[in-house]
Amino acid sequence: MSKFSEISPELFEQSPFKLIGKDWMLITAEKDGKVNTMTASWGGFGVMWAKNVAYIVLRPQRYTKEFIDNSDTFSLSFLDNSFRTTLNYLGTKSGRDEDKIKNSNLTVLHTNNIPYFEEANIAILCKKLYAQEFKPECFIAQELNEKWYPDVDHHTLYIAEVTKILIKE
Repeated sequence: MSKFSEISPELFEQSPFKLIGKDWMLITAEKDGKVNTMTASWGGFGVMWAKNVAYIVLRPQRYTKEFIDNSDTFSLSFLDNSFRTTLNYLGTKSGRDEDKIKNSNLTVLHTNNIPYFEEANIAILCKKLYAQEFKPECFIAQELNEKWYPDVDHHTLYIAEVTKILIKE
């Protein structure tokens, strides 16, 4: 089994632009004893309400949203490029239709009852603080609303406190 070490957020020196936007992440949560995950390339890290936070966005039709909405916690897992095919698969298949975690051959671990993946290089454990659906009237740059939401399926924004950052040893 892989070993992870905890580091403080202040020592986390990875570029969120590369990690999230280029390498992608798995957003993972548990509901009623079942774990679900999805690949995401939008989100970020920062400081809000004097807390170290991560933020993610989920569209209403994503099955993982049900898991996030029904849990106080979730994880962000970052895998190396050798898992790109797996990340593509987990981002295009729904857990409603199949056990995609089993089919991906990833191994679920838990810390503080939060699921993440043994194969990850980085796992960020999060506790939800805030959620709000994007609203068309709130877009200052209306062209973004038109480009990204032609089906009016606006993301829900989640802001979560980073409770642990685990780095593979």
